[in-house]
Amino acid sequence: KAVKNWPAPMTPTEKNKSFVWGAEEDAAFQRLKRELCSAPILSLPDGLDDFVVYCDASLNGLGAVLMQRNKVITYASRQLKKHEENYVIHDLELGAVVFAIRLWRHYLYGTKCVVYTDHKSLQYILDQKELNMRQRRWIELLSEYDCEIRYHPGKANVVADALSRKIHDKPIRVRSFMMSSVTDLSERILHAQSEAMKQENVQGE
Repeated sequence: KAVKNWPAPMTPTEKNKSFVWGAEEDAAFQRLKRELCSAPILSLPDGLDDFVVYCDASLNGLGAVLMQRNKVITYASRQLKKHEENYVIHDLELGAVVFAIRLWRHYLYGTKCVVYTDHKSLQYILDQKELNMRQRRWIELLSEYDCEIRYHPGKANVVADALSRKIHDKPIRVRSFMMSSVTDLSERILHAQSEAMKQENVQGE
């Protein structure tokens, strides 16, 4: 509802349709990113209540969206770190929740919020007894927040899902570069300033 003509760019991802990433699909994805960044979509927080977080994880990365009263406040994504590529899907999905909670701590700490995930078993993670050390650390962090984790079907969690699958370009490592300097740069600046302050130029302005 928040994005005008939302179904159009999402049609190629519908179930039971063969999916090929081409120029048309890339254009639709770029349009979706522009729409999500446009002024009618992103809103400023209004008070400290009614925050909702949508999280998702994939084999590529983590994605999350922060909303308040059906309005998008912000969204975030990042690629998996090297050690995270070995996580089981349960830990990846929980990691997406922790990623969002940590990132938006300044919004969520001290207020009640709802966190949606498409991994159903996470609804009961706070009550589970058998946890590995990583999960225990994350649960201890989550216990500092008044958040309720709810299940949200993946097909309805399209934005967080898309963000988690986004491929980030690797930064280019610069080994060496050449830089030329202008030795008389300061003199040229002073000359330009002097010319600008001449009476005839000031009157011309």
